Amino acid sequence: MIFAPTDLKVVSANLKAIFPEKPEAEIRNLAKQSFRNFAKYLVDFFRFAKIDTAYIEKNIRIENIENFNQALDKNKGVIVLTAHLGNWELGGVIVAVLGYPFWAVALPHKDKKVDEFFNFQRESKGVKVIPLGKAVRTSINLLKENKMVALVGDRDFSAKGIVTDFFGKPTFFPEGPAAFALKTGAIIVPGFMVRNPDDTFTLRIEKPLEVKASADREKDITDIIAQYKLIFEGYIRNYPDQWYMFRKFWIS
Repeated sequence: MIFAPTDLKVVSANLKAIFPEKPEAEIRNLAKQSFRNFAKYLVDFFRFAKIDTAYIEKNIRIENIENFNQALDKNKGVIVLTAHLGNWELGGVIVAVLGYPFWAVALPHKDKKVDEFFNFQRESKGVKVIPLGKAVRTSINLLKENKMVALVGDRDFSAKGIVTDFFGKPTFFPEGPAAFALKTGAIIVPGFMVRNPDDTFTLRIEKPLEVKASADREKDITDIIAQYKLIFEGYIRNYPDQWYMFRKFWIS
C-alpha cells in the first residue's frame, strides 16, 4: 500500500461508490484490508503444490456442490461463473482436485515466464487453461462435450462489453458468459471461494441461472447478465475487502 498509493486511491474510490454512506476512515480501512487479502491470495497461489484431499477436508467448507452435479447431468456443459473475489484461482483448483472436468479462461500475462508459471500452477492441479485469445471456439467445443468452463464475469477485457447498471452506476460487463450459454445451451452456475476469518475457505455453489433464448439476442444477453450481476452485488457487499478491483471500475 505504501508503494502503490494510486492503486489505494482507486480501490477506495470503488468502495466509496458501493458504500457512499460509510465514512472515509472506514473506506480506507476496507481498502487496506483488500490489499492484505490479495497478498494472501498470492501466497495461496504459490502453495498449490500442497493441495490434496486432506487439505480440502481440513481447510475448505464446500456448500451446494450438488448444483454442479445436477447441471452436469443435463449434458449441455457448465459455465462456472465467478468474480474477482475471494480466491477464484483456488476455487478452480479445488473443483479440479475433486475430479470435475474443469477448464478456465485466463488472461495471459505480458511476461512469458510469469504466464508459464501461473499456468503451471493451475495445470499441476488439473485445471486446464484456455488463453483469452482462443476462448470462443475452444469454450464452445468444450461445453458441447459437457465440460466445465470457468469465466470471471465482473470485468470486461474485450471491446464488446455490455453496459449494465452495477450498484446503481453504469459499467461494462463481458457478454461472454451469456453469449456462450445462448450459443450452446450450457448451464450457468455461479460459484465463489471466500476467505473465512481464520483463513480457511468456503466454496459456495449457487443455483443454476435460468437461461431462455428468444429472437432478441441482445435482450437475452442483458437479461442473463441482470441475473448474475445481482449475485455479484450480494457477494461484494458481504465481502468488500475480498473484491480485488484495482482499476477504475465505473463509466464516468
